[in-house]
Amino acid sequence: MTFSSFELDEPDLFTLGAIGEPGNRVFYLQARQAGQVVTLRIEKEQAFALTEYLGGLLENLPSAGSEVPEHLDLLQPAIEEWAVGSLAVAFDESNDRILVVAEELSVAETDTEDAAPDPDVATARFHLTRGQVAAFVPHSTAVIKAGRPLCQVCGRSIDPNGHMCPRSNGHRR
Repeated sequence: MTFSSFELDEPDLFTLGAIGEPGNRVFYLQARQAGQVVTLRIEKEQAFALTEYLGGLLENLPSAGSEVPEHLDLLQPAIEEWAVGSLAVAFDESNDRILVVAEELSVAETDTEDAAPDPDVATARFHLTRGQVAAFVPHSTAVIKAGRPLCQVCGRSIDPNGHMCPRSNGHRR
């Protein structure tokens, strides 16, 4: 099955959101341009890595200088186009944009590491202002941290009824 690819040169929204209860949340990367909304399912770990990388990238660039969006809520209904398999980030100096490229999760990625790239894999390219990224980083950090608390010992998520920490030799924390 082939999914649609997207190129958003001037999105007016770029955000991360989660739907569901902590422990069962589904994360979405979402962008909007000229009324077109693109919603991609993303793993929490991917969202964390993207947020960390974008935050580090911003530290190495001059301040935003462009208008920072006020509202970064996930637009509803969040209708998933496809699941993200890989992410890439680049700085387009000539256009003063940060490019985030999401690539669809393909069956080949889940089967073997040595599989050849699938030419039919969908991509989404988001050309973002530094202001959008400056707003995205703290917002997505808050979304990610709104889940279950992490164990101080092993770093894994703690369920509401406890946690069997592997570092505590089977004792509950």
